[in-house]
Amino acid sequence: MQALTPLIWHAVESDKTVTALQTDAQAGLSGSEASERLKQHGLNELPEDKHKPLWRVFAAQFASPLIYILFVAAVISFAMGHASDAVVILIVVLINALIGAVQEGRAEHSMTALRKLSALKVRVIRDGKESIIEARELVPGDILLLGAGDQVGADARLLEAAALEATEAELTGESLPVVKSTEVVTEDAGLGDRRNMIYSGTHLTAGRGRAVVVATGLQTEVGKIARMTTSAEQPKTPLELRLKQFGNWLVIASIVLFVLIVGFGLLRGIPFVTIFMVAISQMVSMVPEGLPVAMTIALAVGMQRMARRGAIVRRLAAVETLGSTSIICSDKTGTLTKNEMTVTKLILPDGRQIEATGAGYSPEGKLTGDGHDDDAVKVLLEAISLCNDANLVPPDGEETRWRPLGDPTEAALLTLAHKGGVKPETLSLDWPRGAEIPFDSAEKMMATQHDNDGKYRVLFKGAPEKLLELCDQTTLDLAKLQQTSEELAAQALRVLAVAEIYDVPLDEKAGFEPWRGRLRFLGLLGQMDPPREEVKAAVVECLAAGIRPVMVTGDHKATGLAIATELGIARLGDIAVDSAELEAMSEDELRGSLDRISVFARVHPAQKLRIVKAFQSQKQVVAMTGDGVNDAPALAAADVGVAMGITGTEVAKGAAKIIITDDNFATIVKAIEEGRLVYQNLKKVVLFLFATSIDEVVILLLALLCGYPLPLAAVQILWINIVTEGAVTVNLIMEGLEGDEMRRQPTPMNEQLITGPMLQRLLLMVITAVVAVFGFFMWRQASGVPFALVQTETFTLIAVTQWFNVLNCRSATQSAISLDVLRNRWLVGGLILGNALHLLVIYNASMNHIFHTVPIPLADVFLLGLIGSSVLWIEEIRKWRARRRLDQGAGAA
Repeated sequence: MQALTPLIWHAVESDKTVTALQTDAQAGLSGSEASERLKQHGLNELPEDKHKPLWRVFAAQFASPLIYILFVAAVISFAMGHASDAVVILIVVLINALIGAVQEGRAEHSMTALRKLSALKVRVIRDGKESIIEARELVPGDILLLGAGDQVGADARLLEAAALEATEAELTGESLPVVKSTEVVTEDAGLGDRRNMIYSGTHLTAGRGRAVVVATGLQTEVGKIARMTTSAEQPKTPLELRLKQFGNWLVIASIVLFVLIVGFGLLRGIPFVTIFMVAISQMVSMVPEGLPVAMTIALAVGMQRMARRGAIVRRLAAVETLGSTSIICSDKTGTLTKNEMTVTKLILPDGRQIEATGAGYSPEGKLTGDGHDDDAVKVLLEAISLCNDANLVPPDGEETRWRPLGDPTEAALLTLAHKGGVKPETLSLDWPRGAEIPFDSAEKMMATQHDNDGKYRVLFKGAPEKLLELCDQTTLDLAKLQQTSEELAAQALRVLAVAEIYDVPLDEKAGFEPWRGRLRFLGLLGQMDPPREEVKAAVVECLAAGIRPVMVTGDHKATGLAIATELGIARLGDIAVDSAELEAMSEDELRGSLDRISVFARVHPAQKLRIVKAFQSQKQVVAMTGDGVNDAPALAAADVGVAMGITGTEVAKGAAKIIITDDNFATIVKAIEEGRLVYQNLKKVVLFLFATSIDEVVILLLALLCGYPLPLAAVQILWINIVTEGAVTVNLIMEGLEGDEMRRQPTPMNEQLITGPMLQRLLLMVITAVVAVFGFFMWRQASGVPFALVQTETFTLIAVTQWFNVLNCRSATQSAISLDVLRNRWLVGGLILGNALHLLVIYNASMNHIFHTVPIPLADVFLLGLIGSSVLWIEEIRKWRARRRLDQGAGAA
């Protein structure tokens, strides 16, 4: 391959650019040529932030006030001659750092995998065919196909531009969109004045075009200024902030506890070093150091689970917000329906109805009806073929079905044309496009101009209520056509109108208004888009979970209401409201009607934002779907913005918190279920950590107040809190679905970290554990058993109660006995590891010396297991009563 000739790209003609880059403006590069250039120029990406080396991740685990306290305790222990205690403290700190480093590595690995899933995709022409590739694979000479909402993947020179606009604030600071063209500009033109160039990282807001890539990677403008196009570090989520605040209060409480224990100990005559070490250890136990790690893992694991179910999370806050979602505002086409459009009816200007057979995008089928092959039908089919930006891809080796490339609605029109004997490929050569007004979401129309031997043929396609206003009313029975359109919509058909005018050039800047009353009406088309089979069940699931689905669609309200009724979204007495009716409503009227409105139809993007804010004013937590560039404000304003992965523009994806890879409503419901799981698993960890910390504190204070010797040595307290708890805490996060997540009401956004029912469980678990352990301790003391054995047995009994409590925390209602314990292999592994390490501390002579333990007789081991299980049986009784109340409530309902 010859070296590419670098030019000042904005100052040369587009054809010279194509020549210099040794490419073809129509066919693009060949696959082999693209591979060679990729080797030469490298991947089209900027260097990523360097990952922290392992030693830095490990060292960062020591940057904690708790760790500093333990280091101080270790130094004091050495100074006081307690070398073994100091060694234990340092080992415990080391184990904690290792666990933290491993978990942080897992979380980073999860995030890296998720970033790959959401990589930017672009449309290119290679080997003469349109294809979609990752932007990182672009090379100089690639031909880009551009449309509104796309993010630009590389610096490129425009070859075609139809009403194309781009926002370049990322590079120039100019907030308003820039109108693009193919005209040459001067060499000294500034970056913001190079109207014939598009730049990596910027977004297209309107129109369409074609461009040739001139620079990739570090050679792009954004590469030259070494600016990453990815988002900055995400802020802390509300739950993370609440946990941090709660942790700060616990630190204060632990300091107060430290002072109390030291004071009581000194009053009791306990040596300062002994009581100091115990107080330090108990202080550490009060602060749930495992909680931040658990939070990180919970979010990372939750995001991985959602990704496996088709939902890619872009903002951590969305994971917890999902559990609180109470309203889902969903688009219809492709989300609630299959987006497999099939034209089934044609209505001609004289009122004749033509039926079309067949389904999907396969051109197999035919037209039937009176005059199905006359000129009026042919003109209509030619119009929908030319005024069209989609393509049909025939079956190949991998795909067994015809599939759309572009908008499915437009692809269905091409299928219809084939059924009627019109060949869109040949027709577009005879009537090449000369100008266009791209689809406008507010006007709900598009127009194209086609030229043939000096003749102009301007074609229009769009919503009937909009397009019929532009048609010559003297030749139409407008009332009847509107009635027919309503009837088709009531049959759940999407209705399009088509019109044309000859020998009048299209003024792209003037818009649609100059055509009012001048167009010749060609016909109506009714398209069927069947509901997805799984959506009806997902709607039922939503309603059971206290979530109300609402349809927000660009279709006719009769079409929307018919589909909504079929899916169970619209209840008896519910209504549909269209754009004009919504516009006429005051804010108070809208809020007062929200409970009855199940369908918002023909809405434009600005109205989506109004709908979101109206629901939010009623304290609802709103998830809103969107795919267009103008949906971005509504997606950003929603509590959970959901972008479509297939049809969604890059702008919509950038504004959203979640991307649904299959554009399916049922996937949104699955994501909500996973969000609820993440939140409930975090609550389980909070319950476990506080139950196990508080019972140790109460047991120690009771021993001091009642005049008993200390039931635990300092190193034993540290072992329980770092090793015994650490082996199972994070593993509790890995709990799977209990099965009733979608039968619970949404979690209030302002819910306290520890709720009333959770506090009741906490108190019951603590009281049971304290009674069992301290009662056993007093009994063994009174029995004259050697104190070393009493302390070892008490140490072991606390560990046993914690192992049983972690089983208790798996569910608030389901029995730990009947629940499939083996389902969470991480927790099972943690319990086995915790037991093995504890046996080592009890029965290994070297560990006996370090941890002040002695071997426990086998008969006593079984006794400890029986007494420790009391926390399980008491909680089982509470769960049984809770299930009875739930069953009685369900029976009454």
